[in-house]
Amino acid sequence: MKELKHLNKYFKKYWSKLLVGILITIIARVFQLVMPSYVNKSIAAVEDYFNNSITKPEAQELLLEFILIIVGAALLSGFFTFLMRQTIINVSRYIEYDLKNEVFDHYQFLSLNFYKSNRTGDLMNRISEDINQVRLYAGPAIMYGIQTLTLFACLIPLMFIKAPTLALYTLVPLPILSILIYKISKIIHKRSTIVQEYLSDLSTFTQEVFSGVTVIKAYALEPQINEELKAIAMDGKNKSMDLARVNAWFFPLMILLIGISNIFVIYVGGKQYIAGEIGVGLIAEFILYVNMLTWPVAIVGWLTTIVQRAEASQKRINEFLKQEPEIKNKVATISPIKGKVEFKNVSFTYQDTEITALKNISFVVEEGETVAILGKTGSGKSTILDLIARLYDVSSGEILIDDVPIKKVNLTNLRESIGAVPQDAFLFSDSIKNNIRFGKYDATDEEVIQVAKNAVVHDNIMDFSKDYDTVLGERGITLSGGQKQRVSIARALLKDPQIYAFDDCLSAVDTETEEEILQNLKKASRDRTTLIVSHRVSSAKNAHKILVLEDGELLQEGTHDTLNTTEGYYKELYENQLSAKEN
Repeated sequence: MKELKHLNKYFKKYWSKLLVGILITIIARVFQLVMPSYVNKSIAAVEDYFNNSITKPEAQELLLEFILIIVGAALLSGFFTFLMRQTIINVSRYIEYDLKNEVFDHYQFLSLNFYKSNRTGDLMNRISEDINQVRLYAGPAIMYGIQTLTLFACLIPLMFIKAPTLALYTLVPLPILSILIYKISKIIHKRSTIVQEYLSDLSTFTQEVFSGVTVIKAYALEPQINEELKAIAMDGKNKSMDLARVNAWFFPLMILLIGISNIFVIYVGGKQYIAGEIGVGLIAEFILYVNMLTWPVAIVGWLTTIVQRAEASQKRINEFLKQEPEIKNKVATISPIKGKVEFKNVSFTYQDTEITALKNISFVVEEGETVAILGKTGSGKSTILDLIARLYDVSSGEILIDDVPIKKVNLTNLRESIGAVPQDAFLFSDSIKNNIRFGKYDATDEEVIQVAKNAVVHDNIMDFSKDYDTVLGERGITLSGGQKQRVSIARALLKDPQIYAFDDCLSAVDTETEEEILQNLKKASRDRTTLIVSHRVSSAKNAHKILVLEDGELLQEGTHDTLNTTEGYYKELYENQLSAKEN
């Protein structure tokens, strides 16, 4: 159970509620123990009546008294059992809530390389299915475990006090049961881990299918996807059946051993009764004791399964919780950002692909300047924006923000000061208004509408039946590519940051709309540092400075007029795009 030690901090947090729950559990079980002894007394009263030791009215009075005690004890046991569930089960829900928040918060701090090497379905499964397995351990397992221990602690000594020989024979099957449980639980642990890993694979597959349903339909791949799912489901069925076969041994074995205990009670107790050593009421009492032990003994197997599954799940959760983010905020003080950016001999290689995206790049972007970055696909343009936001750390060289090394700048302040519009605009399954407000949560409707107008998407939004309250499909599938890009631009404009980072965010809009948006961006980003990555000269020609990249190296640097009079990539690109526009 070493992996489950991670939960100790939560048990410590809710120790008072757990303590109350444990005390209530013990009280509930103690009241439950009242019934067998009074059943014995009731039978003894009947025997005394038949032996003429007491009169009929006295026997009736005793029976009524004993029945009332039995009923009262049962009611009190039921009431305290209710309170027990209200305390311990509630604590398990609190722990589930805290653990989910801990995992989710950790997910958010992990670096991009983590998400490149782990699948979304697996991440989702660990924060949902795995944590649910852990919750069963933190609640029901503890509750029933305390019940079982209380019954064993109270019942077994009581049985030995009342009839040592009979108690000894009655409890003989229990050590055998313990050994069997130990053997089987080891197998369960191994197979539980395999099943949990399979569930992650299934979540990943279905998540990717649902996200890529457009492609699947376009290529008519439904039959192939169905076959793949059948294969995965069959594999899952086999793994689950392997686990179920082991689990299936528990209850039959327990029922068998409890049945043997009952036989011992009847046989050994019967011999002692014939010998005059015990009364028949004690035999009935012991049968009730054995049957009271049936569920606790049976629950041992169930508890073992829960603990083993929780251990397997918590181990998977801990694997991610132990991963440290590569990008850490090591600056506690606030770092005001003005907007100057400088690259000094920066090189960068992606860990997952080992592709060197930038090679010894150096340039300066002064505060308030607009810089355009052009180049062929794969030349390293987007990487520059990612490094400025410190989504990655450079392999060599140095990036300065306002003449301060980027690692000495407060990471939160840095990212809060950047309004990023990625190449692949990501929108959430929420209203258009809330998607824009992602840039500024407390923005008014008027502010949202104004930035939408600046991004030239207001008219498109008003064409929807619910305009700004229109709820988008997953990843913004409701909108066209150009509309998604413009909503994403509106989001960045609403943030009003010190640094704008536009990553080829006008590629899906026509030339007229692009020109209008660029004019609006020029007004909105006045006195703001702006970096525009683009394949179009039209997006770059009005910039203070243009950087041309090729294969990760800085090929050209200068203004539109300077580069347009110099033979090279920029002039060739400008002439080709100008010719295409005229045609």
